[in-house]
Amino acid sequence: MSSARRSQCPVWLCWLAMVLDGFDLVVLGTVIPTLIKTGELGFDAFGATFAATISLVGVGLGALFIAPLSDKFGRRKLLIACVASFSLFTIGVAFAPNVAVFSLLRMLAGLGLGACLPAALAYINDYAPAGSAGKSTTRTMTGYHVGAVATALLAIFIVPNWRLMFVIGGVAGLALLPFLWAKLPESLPEAAPANDHSAKAEQRQAAAASKAPHAVGSSTTTKPKTGFRDLLQKPYPMVAVGIGIASFMGLLLVYGLNTWLPQLMAAAGYPVSTGLTLLLVLNLGAVAGLFLAGILADKHGTKKIVLMWFGLSAVFLAILSVKIQNEFLLNAAVFVTGVFVFSSQVLVYAWVSQLFPPRLRGTALGFAAGVGRLGAIVGPAVTGTLVAANIAYPAGFYVFAAAGLLAVAALFLVPHEIKAVETDVPVGR
Repeated sequence: MSSARRSQCPVWLCWLAMVLDGFDLVVLGTVIPTLIKTGELGFDAFGATFAATISLVGVGLGALFIAPLSDKFGRRKLLIACVASFSLFTIGVAFAPNVAVFSLLRMLAGLGLGACLPAALAYINDYAPAGSAGKSTTRTMTGYHVGAVATALLAIFIVPNWRLMFVIGGVAGLALLPFLWAKLPESLPEAAPANDHSAKAEQRQAAAASKAPHAVGSSTTTKPKTGFRDLLQKPYPMVAVGIGIASFMGLLLVYGLNTWLPQLMAAAGYPVSTGLTLLLVLNLGAVAGLFLAGILADKHGTKKIVLMWFGLSAVFLAILSVKIQNEFLLNAAVFVTGVFVFSSQVLVYAWVSQLFPPRLRGTALGFAAGVGRLGAIVGPAVTGTLVAANIAYPAGFYVFAAAGLLAVAALFLVPHEIKAVETDVPVGR
């Protein structure tokens, strides 16, 4: 592989794109308590739940219907377009006159954000050496949680000036655009290493299924089309079901906690400032967990580690349902919870990158992220309903723990590897 392909510039650019995604992950959670308390723009608990939900609808639609375009038109163009749209609409949120416009702009920003994550992860896995999907995915996703940590930290100093939070996020995205345009080379599925046997196996399988052997012929022939229908063909349906359920539960946890943790802690009797600090601690744990999870997944196999991670997430979420009086122990419990909860979902993405061949990588990641965003919608909506009913604590943590256990059950459906039907060549680990 050429030295240009090994340049660290694309790696850092994808990482910075994930920082922007991390901003969106927690920004609403940092401003919701202020918006509810002041009633500004007409916000109350139901208005906040609607805003959180509709913005995630946009993210889900972007992941499902925009992200797969990276398999057809390339990762670079899609990343640039996603960052540009997200940035502009996020700045617009700061000038929203009411809840309805606020929510609409959040939804439109979500379209770009939803496609950004799968496209960036597909790019980095096109680019990464064989056998390093775990580390490549988790290390790129540290940007996601670095962005979340930076946003939570920023909120401690800026909130209650919630409008400035959105201006800063949008301007940061616009500042990244010139670097993406100038320094990010194109990466297409066919740019995978020449010795990528999994890609060749997938091509032979697709050609045999369609009775079109010319599909794997010379480079002048037409490439097979990609789309969600490919995921309905053997050997993918059962894999898609298991991954979809796990991703649903994983993002239910990620978004439910990041959107409502400050409010959950306030409901438990902790000061609002403590809730914001714990949001920061939660995402610091996430960054540490990502490094550890990637190393262990590449060493011991992704399935084994992701099952362990989701199981431990359920345990520590259940522990948080008990009020902890000691400040050190409280912070430690939240930190460890962050270690397992957020890297569990990222390990799902890493596994998808291993199981599916390059030509379907963007589509498969878009499917996992898109279905997962349904969980991202359900998590804040359910927790918001519990908040509105004044039963968020401890019931919210019980719901989160149950989600972790359901993810463990779903992932038993997914094999350690997929083998091409006719060639018996491993597609994943």
